[in-house]
Amino acid sequence: MSYTTEILPPIHIERPESAQWGKVCDVLVIGWGAAGACTALEAKANGADVIIADRFDGGGASAKSGGVVYAGGGTTQQQNAGYEDSPEAMFEYLKHETQGVISDETLKRFCNQSRDNLTWLESKGTPYSHEVPPGGKTSYPPVGYYLYYSGNEQVPAYQSSYPHAPRGHRTVGKGHGGMVLYHHLKEACLKEGIKTMTQSAARRLVIDDSGQVIGAEMMCIPADTPEARLHHKLSARAEKLQNLSPAYCDRLRRRVADIEQQHAKPMLVRALKGVALTTGGFIFNRELLKQQAPKYTRNFKIGATGCDGSGVRLGASVDASSDRMDRVSAWRFINPPGYWPKGIVVNSQGKRFCNEEVYGATLGYEMCEHQEGKAWLVLDKNLRWASIKQCLFGGYWWFQSVPALVLMILGARKGKTLEALAARCGMDAEAFKRDIDAYNQAIAHGEVDPFGKSKDYSLPVKQGPFYALDISVKSPVFPLGSLTLGGMKVNEETGQVLDDHGNGINGLYAAGRAAIGIPSNLYISGLSLADCVFSGRRAGQSMAGLEKKKSSVSKPQIEAAVG
Repeated sequence: MSYTTEILPPIHIERPESAQWGKVCDVLVIGWGAAGACTALEAKANGADVIIADRFDGGGASAKSGGVVYAGGGTTQQQNAGYEDSPEAMFEYLKHETQGVISDETLKRFCNQSRDNLTWLESKGTPYSHEVPPGGKTSYPPVGYYLYYSGNEQVPAYQSSYPHAPRGHRTVGKGHGGMVLYHHLKEACLKEGIKTMTQSAARRLVIDDSGQVIGAEMMCIPADTPEARLHHKLSARAEKLQNLSPAYCDRLRRRVADIEQQHAKPMLVRALKGVALTTGGFIFNRELLKQQAPKYTRNFKIGATGCDGSGVRLGASVDASSDRMDRVSAWRFINPPGYWPKGIVVNSQGKRFCNEEVYGATLGYEMCEHQEGKAWLVLDKNLRWASIKQCLFGGYWWFQSVPALVLMILGARKGKTLEALAARCGMDAEAFKRDIDAYNQAIAHGEVDPFGKSKDYSLPVKQGPFYALDISVKSPVFPLGSLTLGGMKVNEETGQVLDDHGNGINGLYAAGRAAIGIPSNLYISGLSLADCVFSGRRAGQSMAGLEKKKSSVSKPQIEAAVG
């Protein structure tokens, strides 16, 4: 049995005023992660009556994230840390990363609003600070550090005439900041009086004669029942243990889906101004992943159970157009330890294929798209020992240091010479030695590295014995995590969902990873949460400002019918 949400064709209601609506609101937000919370808060702030619904208890992938928000343009934190930044500098850098996935106008608007959006988050209780870790670059800052280079800003190929600045703002709090960030957004929703429907999955949309989306059918588990408590217990356990035992957690998810199938009751919810789909991506929908992005089916899933593509599938049921469904962020982080990217990465033939200094998802993309997900990280004796010392004494998180130590001490292949190491790994010894020699010679002669690695990250690999660490997708101790980036096409000024002809679907909006957005080309840390704020607030503002259709029944009439 699948654990993904069942999505059915829309319900067509000719006379909305005569339907049996269980609840009524102006704006119905489906999915209570960061994007959903921001959509709901902004709609509420602009005068809309809002209901936010979630298949589980809220949080989703946002709560499981690192809580990093990509923000720039001169935030308070950047200024306090002594960095100069501007919306123009931020735009020039992000042009490299987004590669036209959204228009220049939208990207400029995102950059111009970035500082204010972070301030808006702070007004909802989420704290940020300015401490920068040594070197400024890591996959995730150590305890006590909250501002860092979360992308490729320091990589020479990505730099422009503007000085680079750190833009990864980690939410201050114990452990990963995602739960802290989501906690404050959730509390803000409740404080603002936004009505909630938890353990309620959207099964299909409701449309009227004109094709306008006027609501949704929700499958709701009755509150305060044994089934609801078991559903909560099993789903929470599946999220908590996902990193330790994915197969066991999948079994838990199937039990959760079985509870939903047997005990959830249908309820029609009327949305007078529209429905917003903010349900996240689809990394947990194996069939959809095989269909859209087959190169990533072996990757470790990053996200939550609700990331099953329900938003995209609901949109498709009313002819919504989707794009970039094959784009997946594959995170092969090799920093920390800080000495790892000073070695070299080669493919299964022993050839270099990427600058080791780049952000982890840039390296992961090259591996999965062009190298069949296979790669080796090669260190010499000096680099290996320096890396081990960093893992032991560098103050890293356990999920950074422990896998790296296991890989270096127990999982490394060793060769006294480069030729011997190539033989142990099944590489082309001639090609392997040729690329390492070219790398070493460029360093010795003060020349530019053949793959553009900066001098700070270039150390020679020449002191035997040599070690090869398997950083492939298949590595059991060093998983290569992934999340999906594609989604529904939307009007970039309003967030309204578009059909295949580029026309807006009346009453339907999307935000976050259910929609095409800023990170839908290639991901850098913090860009997805920043886009959740940007696209969520955009959708909320647009929906709240809509005028009711003249033919629509009034809210008091529907509320009277509901009773």
